[in-house]
Amino acid sequence: MSQTPSIRTAAVIGAGTMGRGIVMCLANAGVQVQWLDNNPQMLLQAQGAVADTYAHNVRQGRIDEAEAAARRARISPAENYAAIREADLVIEAVYENLELKQAIFRELDAALKPSAILASNTSYLDIDAIAAVTKRPSQVLGLHFFSPAHIMKLLEIVRGARTAPAVLDAALELGKRMGKVSVVAGNCHGFIGNRMLEKYVQESRRLILEGSLPYQVDAAIQGFGFAMGPFRMFDVVGIDLEWRARELAGKGQDAPTVQVDNRLCEMGRFGQKSGNGFYHYEPGSRQAEHDPEVDALVLRESERLGYARRDIGPEEILERCLLALVNEGAKILDEGIASRSADIDTVYLNGYGFPADKGGPMAWADAQGLPTILARLRDLAGQHGAHWQPAALIERLAAAGQRFADVQKEH
Repeated sequence: MSQTPSIRTAAVIGAGTMGRGIVMCLANAGVQVQWLDNNPQMLLQAQGAVADTYAHNVRQGRIDEAEAAARRARISPAENYAAIREADLVIEAVYENLELKQAIFRELDAALKPSAILASNTSYLDIDAIAAVTKRPSQVLGLHFFSPAHIMKLLEIVRGARTAPAVLDAALELGKRMGKVSVVAGNCHGFIGNRMLEKYVQESRRLILEGSLPYQVDAAIQGFGFAMGPFRMFDVVGIDLEWRARELAGKGQDAPTVQVDNRLCEMGRFGQKSGNGFYHYEPGSRQAEHDPEVDALVLRESERLGYARRDIGPEEILERCLLALVNEGAKILDEGIASRSADIDTVYLNGYGFPADKGGPMAWADAQGLPTILARLRDLAGQHGAHWQPAALIERLAAAGQRFADVQKEH
C-alpha cells in the first residue's frame, strides 16, 4: 500500500461515550459513518444522544440546522460486520480488554474488504498484540481519542511495528480533516500521554500518604497553571474506573498508593458523578468543595500504612509531580516512542491541561537547564529511592550541554 488510501467511509464499533464522540468527529469531518453495537438498545440511545448534541450546537449558534441535518444524515446504524464490508476504516471503541479487542479484530479482518484500515481506540493496550490476530498487520494502528472525543483536540496515532507508512499518512490526513492535533506515538503501555500520567499520578498519591492532603496537591498544581490537579481529575474521570479495573485484573488492589482511592470507592464516593469523591459536589454542581472527611480518611490510611507524616510545601509537591513527568518523558524520547520532545509537549498541552505559557513538560525542563533537572532527580533518588533514578538520556544530554529539543529520533 504505497499510495495513501483516502478515507471516505468509516465504521465505529461501540456505542459508549467514546464511540459517540468518535462518530461525531467523523460525521463532522464529512465522513459517512456506519455504527455498530451488540446492544441495539444502547445504539438507539447513543443515536439519540448524538442528535441531542447537534441540537444543542444549533441552539448555541455553533452550526445551523442544515449543517446539523447533514451531520445526522452521515450516521447510520449497521446490523453486523457483513454490513460494513466496504468501509475504508473501522475504529473499534469498546472497553479496555485485550481479549475482547482481539476477538473483534479477528472478525473484522475476515469481514472487511482487503484494503480497509483497522484501528483501535485504546488508551494503554498493545497495538501489536491486536494486529497479530489479523492477516493485515500493516493496516492496523491505534487511534487514541481523548474524552469527550468530539471536543478534545488531541489524537494519539499509535504506530505498530508493522503499520505501513501509507496507513499512518491516511490517519494523519484524517486527523487534519477532523480538526485534531495529531501526534504519532510508538507502541508501549500507555503510549506517550498515559505512560507519563501514570508516574505523575503515582507521585501525587505518594505525596498524600507522606504528609500532603489532596486539596493541597491540587492547589500547588493548579497554582502552576494546570487546568486541574490530579485529584480533581480523578473526580471528573471517576475514581471507580481504575478501582474496577484492578478488581477485574485481580491485581494491584493492595498497593499502598491506591488505598485512599479504595476506601473512597468502598464508601460509594466515585467522584463528580456520585456527588462525592476526593471533593464534595452539591446536587447539579460541578464545583469541587473541600471535604474535611476526606482529609481525615487520608490521615487514617497513611497512619494504618505506617507513614510518618510531615509538612510538605507546594514547592516540593510541584517539583515531584513535574519531575515525574519529565523523567518518564525522557525515557519515551530515548526509546523512540516519541520522535521529538515537541511531540511530548503537544500531547501534554492538548490532552492533559499542561499550562500553555510553560510550553509543555519537556520545554519547561529545557528552560530549567538539564544539569539542574539532573541534580534535582539525584537528590530525590537519595531521599525517596530508586524510582527517581534519572533517565539515561538526561545524564547524556546534561553532560553534553544539550537540551531535549536537540534530540531527533528516526522512525
